[in-house]
Amino acid sequence: MSGLIDQPIEVRERLASHFKKHDPSQHGQRWDELWKEGFVPWDKGFPSPALVDLLAERQDLFEEAPKGRRRKALVPGCGKGYDVLLLSAHGYDAYGLDVSKNALEAARKSEKVTSGNKVYKTREGVQRGKVTWLAGDFFKDEFLKNVEGEGAFDLIYDYTFLCALPPAMRPAWSKRQTQLLAPEGRLVCLEFPTYKPPSTGGPPWALPPKIYMAHLSRPGEKIPYGEDGSLQESELGEPSEDGLVRIAHFQPTRTHQIGYSDEGKVTDWVSVWSHSKAPR
Repeated sequence: MSGLIDQPIEVRERLASHFKKHDPSQHGQRWDELWKEGFVPWDKGFPSPALVDLLAERQDLFEEAPKGRRRKALVPGCGKGYDVLLLSAHGYDAYGLDVSKNALEAARKSEKVTSGNKVYKTREGVQRGKVTWLAGDFFKDEFLKNVEGEGAFDLIYDYTFLCALPPAMRPAWSKRQTQLLAPEGRLVCLEFPTYKPPSTGGPPWALPPKIYMAHLSRPGEKIPYGEDGSLQESELGEPSEDGLVRIAHFQPTRTHQIGYSDEGKVTDWVSVWSHSKAPR
């Protein structure tokens, strides 16, 4: 949920208190309540600039779809769906998944009013992909019934999804990413917030790059954290054989405003992951 830390303190406190005493199993309902109320301070009204640039400039990181099959992309926690629409413009059959039906209602409205926006214009020779909105739980298989073909995706984009989840759910998150990613697929993470002290809690929860590395290279495993929420790197075991491999890691030239420091420097990172090593 981007754009939370730059909000007034009362907004941040309201968000934290909205989830604080509720079991993670109830968080989906709690997010839906915020969408119903119209309390969505994380919404920026346009796709991630970092994803815009990645898709335009780094096609070398992505595999072409086999003949006769269209590439599929998934955006969990898609909100109003700006990134879903962007992926569609790049030729992916794009699926926006959200646990909030109110968020998806807003996404459908976004789809109707963004057709003239140049950021969603397709490149020459690219056929716009189909857009599908899915109501469901990322951690369960029910939503896959509405996905064409096999339940695996050529591209999964995670931005402000992991940081919205309580830290205890990170092992399940990493395992699920490996399950949903196609054999030659790419998981793209826009790592945020990287600068926030872990002791400050969330959402959004602090996510420096080392947390992505710890979990995605050891999917499903319990990772050691200290009482203050900091990663205990010295206690980590060896990466798992079925772990994802980071094939690219860099700071984007542009990102949402919340991803800049007070000095105007980008604090977000982009990481790209695969099931096996691939050239940068």
